[in-house]
Amino acid sequence: MTADQRRARAKAEFDEYMEMCPTSRLMAVLGNKWTTMLLNRLAGNGTMRHAELARSAPGISAKMLTQSLRALERDGLVTRHVTPTVPVQVDYTLTVLGESLMPVVAGVQNWAELHMPDVEVARVRYDGAQAGEAVPAPARSLG
Repeated sequence: MTADQRRARAKAEFDEYMEMCPTSRLMAVLGNKWTTMLLNRLAGNGTMRHAELARSAPGISAKMLTQSLRALERDGLVTRHVTPTVPVQVDYTLTVLGESLMPVVAGVQNWAELHMPDVEVARVRYDGAQAGEAVPAPARSLG
């Protein structure tokens, strides 16, 4: 087996592992631009109509809202209830599984609020160093 074949095999094995990795799969769900916002809205308000969710999420298109909610429903995080009225009323609610995810979402949000300034400083330092600039030491420390 050639080195290229070994690398291709190793890559295929790693890709298969990543596809099945529970953490990687969850991060793909949470990495969606609108997922955490929609989960937070539903966690904070309980059942919400489609139109209410749309109003509470400025900037999301109707198509993206529908796609995001369908993905959350498919993953078992949200339930969808249709009331056959004129016009049709569609309500969304977190499932028990969705509710169980909320402490994880809150933890990620808390970490981001606390540490993103440090990440931004690190990025500026790194980018400056890559450009050959003298960069001052970080002002904050985690220790």
